Amino acid sequence: MTDVNELSEGQLPPAPAGVGAQLRAAREARGLSIAQISAETRISERHLGLLEAGDFAALPGRTYAVGFARNFAKVVGLDQADIAAQVRIELGDELAERGQQAHFQPGDPARAPGRGLVWFSIFAVLLLLAGLFVAARELLVPGAELPSLTEQADAEQAEAEASRAAAATRAVQPVDAGGAVTFTAQGAVWVRFYEAEGRRLKEGELAAGESYTIPADAVAPQVLTGRPDLLAISIAGRAVPKLSEDTVTVSDVPVDAPSLLARPAPVAAPVQAPVQAPVQAPAAVSSSSTPAATAPVAPVAAN
Repeated sequence: MTDVNELSEGQLPPAPAGVGAQLRAAREARGLSIAQISAETRISERHLGLLEAGDFAALPGRTYAVGFARNFAKVVGLDQADIAAQVRIELGDELAERGQQAHFQPGDPARAPGRGLVWFSIFAVLLLLAGLFVAARELLVPGAELPSLTEQADAEQAEAEASRAAAATRAVQPVDAGGAVTFTAQGAVWVRFYEAEGRRLKEGELAAGESYTIPADAVAPQVLTGRPDLLAISIAGRAVPKLSEDTVTVSDVPVDAPSLLARPAPVAAPVQAPVQAPVQAPAAVSSSSTPAATAPVAPVAAN
């Protein structure tokens, strides 16, 4: 008699119901996190969470739902075709159920428009006609005073001078080398922030306008990204130059405040002056070509 207790077929744990549950179970079985799946598939963590929740209708579209599910299944080792087929079925059932709930039932007096709605519609139409009449009258009747172009130009010039003065004031003030370093995405960009010893601080996709601040206790923080041109950098609220203005992959770049401030500022290419043709000096006049002076003629003595 052995000590191994074998489970009968009826005692086996049931398989997860739904595509989202299957994806989540496969991910947890492999010991992967949502952030790791996002880094591998380049899909945002929010969309991956919608996949696991089975809320496919909340995704940008049917094609995105199927494509995201395929990539998810590939990473966690599930059958991509089978997962895609299940997503299409669940998405179709969900849309059909929502359409059926919103379907207008004829003969239902509760759904028939009431008298108040009819009067409100009439009032809205009259208000629209009055607005059109006023707009047409303003266009047809002359005499409207136009703003002075000179005053507008003076106001724009004053605003530009104030902006330049503020920028010059900010440039004179030194940047605090101990201030917090903040990265702000100017577009969807994948980044990985980590310490020199390998500990990850942040990994995933930053949406446009999303910011991330380097922790104050981070030891020698560094960054890895393929779009440094989309990462605006500020130290204690003061903007500093980007890591690069081009679409290149940067890796193991220190992003602490002293390292960022020590980076050389980009140097503009020198402007070459136009090449002018040399001015030729006038040819020297040869002495041989100079006409000889006429010698005075001696007077002839008379006999």
